[in-house]
Amino acid sequence: MNVIELVDVVKHYLLGEEVVEALRGVNFYAEPGEMVAVIGPSGSGKSTMLNMIGLLDTPTAGTVLHQGRDVSTLSEDELTEERRIGIGFVFQAFYLLPTLTAVENVELPSMWDPSVDRRDRAVDLLGRVGLGDRLNHRPSQLSGGQRQRVAIARALINQPHIVLADEPTGNLDRETGRAILDEFLRLKAEEDVAIVTVTHDEQLRDYADRTVRIVDGEIQ
Repeated sequence: MNVIELVDVVKHYLLGEEVVEALRGVNFYAEPGEMVAVIGPSGSGKSTMLNMIGLLDTPTAGTVLHQGRDVSTLSEDELTEERRIGIGFVFQAFYLLPTLTAVENVELPSMWDPSVDRRDRAVDLLGRVGLGDRLNHRPSQLSGGQRQRVAIARALINQPHIVLADEPTGNLDRETGRAILDEFLRLKAEEDVAIVTVTHDEQLRDYADRTVRIVDGEIQ
């Protein structure tokens, strides 16, 4: 079963009196344990497509399937729950809370789920991304690559089916970017998660199982 699937997804935005066609009949899927790179020029619809995959927005037309279930018409509360239990996010800007330690930042998405042994899993995930000796360091005490690893561990804390990464190497030098991509390869195999990356970084082609190009709201 595909983890996520977009079927003939259309998205229109109203900008003043103008209708902007951000997505035009997009079809897309990602399977467990697969890494897909979504590339395209600025304004091509990459971010809108990522928002659809991440259930952060709803389509004007078409269908979004998460774990085979149609989620296109769910309420905002229902979409929030779908995201919480099934989707992890890694942002270009990291978005770590500066007053929390690395392990506390990783624990944060699971704070409202008493069934999760948060601390043990957070410690384990940080160890697996090479930060077992940085558990109590705050973001200001970590390098850019280390902060990105904390963000990856945080994305995995709720054992999601899919991880979405928006320009995951955009704020990193090339060597550190390669190290982060190596982490994605290892973690997708170990966790059997699908990873979808939206990027301008051409080196991601060498790491992805598939590359999808979007131009003017359409998959090429």
